[in-house]
Amino acid sequence: MKNEFHLFSFFIIFAFAISPSSSSQPQINVWPKPVKISWPTSISVLISPSFKIISPYQNPYLQIAVNRYTNFLLEERHEFIRDYNTNYTFSYPSVKSLSLSIRDDKSPLQHGVDETYSLRINTNGTAYLQAETVWGAMHGLETFSQLVYVIDNELMVPADIYIEDGPIFPHRGVLLDTGRNYFAPRDIMRLIRAMSYNKLNVFHWHVTDSHSFPIVLPSEPELANKGSYGSKMQYSPAVVRAIVEYGMSHGVRVMPEIDTPAHTGSWAGAYPDIITCEDTFWLPSGSDWVDRLAAEPGTGQLNPLNPQTYEVVNNMIKDTVSLFPENFFHAGADEVTPACWKTDPSIQKFLSNNSTLNEILELYINRTYPYIRSHNRTVVYWEDVLLDSAIHVDESTLPKETTILQSWNNGSNNTKRIVSAGYRAIVSSADFYYLDCGHGAFMGNDSRYDKQLGDDEGVPFNYKGGSGGSWCGPFKTWQRIYSYDITHGLREEEAKLVIGGEVALWAEQADPTVMDAMIWPRASAMAEVLWSGNRDENGNKRFAEAIDRLNEWRYRMVGRAIGAEPLQPLWCVRNPGMCNFVQ
Repeated sequence: MKNEFHLFSFFIIFAFAISPSSSSQPQINVWPKPVKISWPTSISVLISPSFKIISPYQNPYLQIAVNRYTNFLLEERHEFIRDYNTNYTFSYPSVKSLSLSIRDDKSPLQHGVDETYSLRINTNGTAYLQAETVWGAMHGLETFSQLVYVIDNELMVPADIYIEDGPIFPHRGVLLDTGRNYFAPRDIMRLIRAMSYNKLNVFHWHVTDSHSFPIVLPSEPELANKGSYGSKMQYSPAVVRAIVEYGMSHGVRVMPEIDTPAHTGSWAGAYPDIITCEDTFWLPSGSDWVDRLAAEPGTGQLNPLNPQTYEVVNNMIKDTVSLFPENFFHAGADEVTPACWKTDPSIQKFLSNNSTLNEILELYINRTYPYIRSHNRTVVYWEDVLLDSAIHVDESTLPKETTILQSWNNGSNNTKRIVSAGYRAIVSSADFYYLDCGHGAFMGNDSRYDKQLGDDEGVPFNYKGGSGGSWCGPFKTWQRIYSYDITHGLREEEAKLVIGGEVALWAEQADPTVMDAMIWPRASAMAEVLWSGNRDENGNKRFAEAIDRLNEWRYRMVGRAIGAEPLQPLWCVRNPGMCNFVQ
């Protein structure tokens, strides 16, 4: 805004409203869509160049957020991509301040914390944000920031507007896999920042895998020294703490996952004696799929019969919980492969005495679960620990009060199985929420792709050359994600056990160069569904209305240095409705 106008605005009251004769009606471009919006007059007014956020609270994370948004609101200067044919027609004071009122400014950032807020912008130059907690106030600040836009080089904001808002689901997350490819701390922080823009509140950090062990644990430094991709691709304790603090200042919890007992081949460099079938080819030549040594290239599983396993695992748990204050500890337990364990002589001897692989997994869970609980953590496992057909534990092994299961396979059916058994569920269905799907399988020398006409007949174990090139093809579009109701098919009492969902970016074919485009704005689609739903007041799914706002939101994210991919040609953005399938 020009300096001349700064002086001018102190003496001249100026305002803007949508012309009643405009061909395009006004629109509130907030993502995710608030639960309740009242804007009866369609009036917008100026933001004063001396605008400030008034907060009497000493919470350090709130202070950071207030400073961030104070600068952000005056500097972003987002112009609508679409022309709304606006006219300046009314005179009202410019908005000079936003006053915060928080009932409890000390509630910690944890699962179930109250995230509701209300926002009122008046026509007398004042605005008020009320919230139960700091974390709800941060969401309200984000909403206010998205209401601000530029017309004729001047900052405007809707006035005579009232918003009541809060999420449907308390757990709204993004999983990033840093075990297969390395993501620098700045990349992770950029992801957290983008999550806060979308009111997503859980960063699920899948830190390690069979491919690398990048986190430096003080009690077990050799795991990273021998298992990472190199000293420049490690997360030191100081870096981890900085990422956690960055998340807190953006209202995003950081939930760690150190996957065991499978997906642990990277541990073998430091402790070869506790890992079975490490550094072997994952699918022996001429073998059937059931004889695979891992779900994909990168073999190695912890040996639950080796006492040293628990010395190392307990040190890992102790160090991890000390670095992450988050109350949820994700312990993995997915894709335990029978053939890998069967390569070990001690396990062969155990099985020869009429024992089973299920008993081996139960032994491991029974030794590690209580130790995680001793650190006052709720334990999260992948669904496999209970539902895998080859190796699983009995329900009696997993207390329902302190265990959460994360579903990923078989669509809504496995979520149904989890909650019908009485467990809480996090939904990450690969059919809807896997962002890496549709990019094909990553194995080399794969003759299954030699399909000239997309013929999939006879292709083994669900690798379809003509339908996406992998078990999770095709690509999950924003509409596919937006359409998904994560409590589909559940009774009311079962639906209450679904605490939320996560989109997942597994990193076999992802690194920082493609991270933003692979996640955004598709993760935004899930963010809105979990925040305020995907249906209008008549119960119809709001695809047509959503795409107009999502297009606008994508351009705003790009302006915020988030490399979100485009959803439509710019012509479609500027001609809303013309690119819909039907009217």
